[in-house]
Amino acid sequence: MKTGIKLLMLIVAGVTMVSCYPAKFEAFKSDKKVKNVIFLIGDGMGLPHVQAAMTAAGVPLNIQRTEVTGLQTSHSADNYITDSAAAGTALSSGTKTNNGMIGVDPQGNKVKTILEIAEENGLSTGLVSTSAVTHATPASFIAHQQSRGSYEDIAGDFLRTDIDVFIGGGFDHFAKRADGKNLIDNLKASGYEVITSADMLRNSGSPSKLAALVYPDQPPYRLSGRGEMLYDATRKAIDILSKNKKGFFLMIEGSQIDWAGHANAADTLIDETLDFDRAVGVALDFAKADGNTLVVITADHETGGVTITGGDIKSRRTRLQFSTKSHSAIMLPVYASGPGSGNFTGIYDNTDIPKKILNAYRFNK
Repeated sequence: MKTGIKLLMLIVAGVTMVSCYPAKFEAFKSDKKVKNVIFLIGDGMGLPHVQAAMTAAGVPLNIQRTEVTGLQTSHSADNYITDSAAAGTALSSGTKTNNGMIGVDPQGNKVKTILEIAEENGLSTGLVSTSAVTHATPASFIAHQQSRGSYEDIAGDFLRTDIDVFIGGGFDHFAKRADGKNLIDNLKASGYEVITSADMLRNSGSPSKLAALVYPDQPPYRLSGRGEMLYDATRKAIDILSKNKKGFFLMIEGSQIDWAGHANAADTLIDETLDFDRAVGVALDFAKADGNTLVVITADHETGGVTITGGDIKSRRTRLQFSTKSHSAIMLPVYASGPGSGNFTGIYDNTDIPKKILNAYRFNK
């Protein structure tokens, strides 16, 4: 009981410290061309995860400020229940692939991602993740590998793009490799400022190119020491990318909602969802001030088979039941705000989401 109370206090402290959850985001009714897209993916986040976080917060979540809600299906090419690699590829490229494959179709052919198309059109691009940047979801936007576990090959793919900002863990996949190469030197030679700790990230300036590999491999949970890294990284990435007058594309992942789901760790799951929601708040605040930014929020799959079997509004507690330590096939929420957000209503497949984003950009090529 004492442990549960302590965890709740830490979760509530995290809510009050970072975000005051301002009023609902105003609706955009125009069909004007989108300049920027911020695409937020809560890895493993289903509707019960969001509702449990709403109850724990005691105030409206930032996600509740969005004006449009939809639902998406997430099966992969070879399995009714997707993994993060296949779902990430679907969300980044609009192509179904097999579980375990990154940025390629089931036959192993490379597929072009939103991030790569944005680069081709002169936009700045970025990835932020509370996992290693070489992990399945962020990797799906930049890498093309037949195995999600090819972390060192995925790290090499970062040097084959013009990405401007990437922030997360995974330093060792660049610097302590089986092939003996030190890709950190290559990053510096390519003009990146390389940052290797969360403290350095928080206190850094706004370089034109930033590679922030702030943990050797996977970051810890927020409650276990990661702190406000996702909030800080989201602000930093937007600050750098928004300098491009042509616009930007930024993907932000709350990775460890999924990990808490795999562990069936209810308190951590709620805290990671709240942490992700703080990043949503940063994105929505920027979009509201900018007026030309589309914000899209969804998940790659649900993790834990979570149901809510009880709770109490006054004490801000929910009773979560888990049916699995893996993923489920349940449909996933999609939230959107800004110009083009009206296209995200209804029920559709995960492969439709990047197509809707590209339609909002209205690129010439």
